[in-house]
Amino acid sequence: MISNAPFRFTDFQSVVFRYGEPNHLDNQYDSNTGIFQYVTKSNEIEKDTVRMSKDDLLYLHRKAQELGFWNLDDDMTGPEAKQNPKNATIPRYYLELNYKDKSKKVTMDADFAGNPKMRDAGKSMIDEVNRILASAQSRSN
Repeated sequence: MISNAPFRFTDFQSVVFRYGEPNHLDNQYDSNTGIFQYVTKSNEIEKDTVRMSKDDLLYLHRKAQELGFWNLDDDMTGPEAKQNPKNATIPRYYLELNYKDKSKKVTMDADFAGNPKMRDAGKSMIDEVNRILASAQSRSN
């Protein structure tokens, strides 16, 4: 059944991860280019090249399957961002997993108050991507 799943690792191409304030997703990573842009504690934007290994990508693919990432809503933003998008300061996360013929994109706010199972799955997936990205960055330095 897994080999016929709609998202197969053999078709996996890239991970795109962005986070920050809703109007300024200044922290971003694209596994295709390896470019990781992030805001430092002194509010300066730094760029680094971080390569995820094939094992890292396989782990994220399997974690997405385990958590049901494909079943998450595309829009999991909170009420503050929807009511007043220009003044929203709640952290926002954007995660995109790209495959040969399709991709899954999820935008999630830290204050998402929807279905708890969906919120927990989305948060867990974001936490895993963050962890793997930090691990890959520490290996490259």
